[in-house]
Amino acid sequence: VHHPRDRLRAFGALLFGQTSADGAEVLKDINLEVHRGQSLALIGSNGAGKSTLLKILTGVIDPSAGQVVTHARTAALLELGAGFQPDFSGMENLRMKATLLGMSAAELDQRLEDILAFADIGDYIHEPVKHYSSGMVVRLGFAVVAASRPELLITDEVLAVGDESFQKKCIRWIDHFLEDGGTLLLVSHSMYLVQKLCQQALWLQDGRISAYGDARAVTQDYLAWHEALERRDLEARRKQAGDHGHYAVREVALLDGDGESCSELATGADLQVRLRLHSPDRRRPVAMVGVVRIDGTPVCGISSQDENDVVRSLESDAHGFEAVLKLPALSLLPGQYLIRGHVLDPEGLRLCDTLERGLRVSGDEALPGLVRLESEWQ
Repeated sequence: VHHPRDRLRAFGALLFGQTSADGAEVLKDINLEVHRGQSLALIGSNGAGKSTLLKILTGVIDPSAGQVVTHARTAALLELGAGFQPDFSGMENLRMKATLLGMSAAELDQRLEDILAFADIGDYIHEPVKHYSSGMVVRLGFAVVAASRPELLITDEVLAVGDESFQKKCIRWIDHFLEDGGTLLLVSHSMYLVQKLCQQALWLQDGRISAYGDARAVTQDYLAWHEALERRDLEARRKQAGDHGHYAVREVALLDGDGESCSELATGADLQVRLRLHSPDRRRPVAMVGVVRIDGTPVCGISSQDENDVVRSLESDAHGFEAVLKLPALSLLPGQYLIRGHVLDPEGLRLCDTLERGLRVSGDEALPGLVRLESEWQ
């Protein structure tokens, strides 16, 4: 609820056993089942309900409808510093958190050296936590959770706070945790971590399940959705700004080997990229085609600058030019990609405009990387 009077009305409804009409619906129709040994990522935009769902799964808050059933010894790393008393020292907080996680005093004493080595914060362990950096708080919290040896680990974007060396240490620990049969629920905005650590992914959008299944497929769809939002925003800004005398990309068309428009091709199929360009002074511009993975990782870029007459003028438009790039036997591995059409000035010194189209490459290959190279073991 947003106002004090709404809180009072909602509290009164609870006292009389009624359902409050105030407030916002954060989650709805969330049904999932995670088995022992599985790893599930929760992905989605900010405000989609990911953290709320984790709080419900860990028992921090109760759902207004439905139920959660857990059969595992659980440890959670949710909000940064949750469960730590800022005025107490790191050692005192360590002992309290270990107790809350079900560790006995004898177990803690036995594992204390491992915890301190994992956290690696030195003498700061005797300083009040309120003097810690955010990275130090995560180090201490993760070290205690790791030492508690949970069956189910639930974590909410805490790895993004630590430095690179600590992130690698945590990822190695999670890898061993999963190899030993542990179960993981992970919230992350890093699709790399999701694909590396998780078998399945659940995409939340406005509190509802948008997609649920194989982590690679769901993350590719999620990244494609984000790219589509950015493309619509870019095209809207372009329409508002107009040409203003600049070289511009009017159209990017993706065609298959038969010259038919397409948005999906199989690995090894032929692809043609047709660009329609605008030249305000009727001089021949330089065309360029870029291929990037949906997360922005560059694959390759091909320019017409060193080619003669491949950018042809259009008879129907004195300011129009066309260029067609053929990519035979496409070597891209299965996934989501963006084909970007660029136009540069005739000297090839200034990038003037960009337009992009999405391309899904299908296939059964499960190779890592971006492209499939012709190879042969001997």
